[in-house]
Amino acid sequence: MEGGGTAAALQMDRCYTAALRILRYRFNSVAELERKLRAKGFSREEIDPAIERLRDEQWLDDARFAGAFVRTHQLKRVGPGRIRRELMAAGVADEIIDRVLAENADPEADRARAVAAAERRLPILMRRYDEAMARNKLSAYLLKQGYDAALVRAVVKEIQVVHH
Repeated sequence: MEGGGTAAALQMDRCYTAALRILRYRFNSVAELERKLRAKGFSREEIDPAIERLRDEQWLDDARFAGAFVRTHQLKRVGPGRIRRELMAAGVADEIIDRVLAENADPEADRARAVAAAERRLPILMRRYDEAMARNKLSAYLLKQGYDAALVRAVVKEIQVVHH
């Protein structure tokens, strides 16, 4: 009987160690980490205690993960809509997403990022398409990047004035 308990404890330690290895590369949400551990063949009975231990030791925190995610994606000129979709896909709770996006909201910076993304993308589109099609493609690109429709309309209109 005791040998079985020791084997189970050893397997839980393996699960914890595998989780630490995953977290060494980048923050993960709880849901992402659970998916990755399941993919490695660990059971719910092994994963749950590892997740709790990682939370207790502050290796795993969805709010901290979401905050870092928002800041790094903003640097990559990704808009709030796409950031929200990606955090939802990562299994982060809506209330955490709402709070972190609100804490990092900066409409002027969003506008500047959208303009920078548009300025980088427009010359490529202008080489391939006429102006009307390039403007439509640019709008679609910015919307896909997660920028608000009103902001996209304003930026696309503004950027056309700048370049023509």
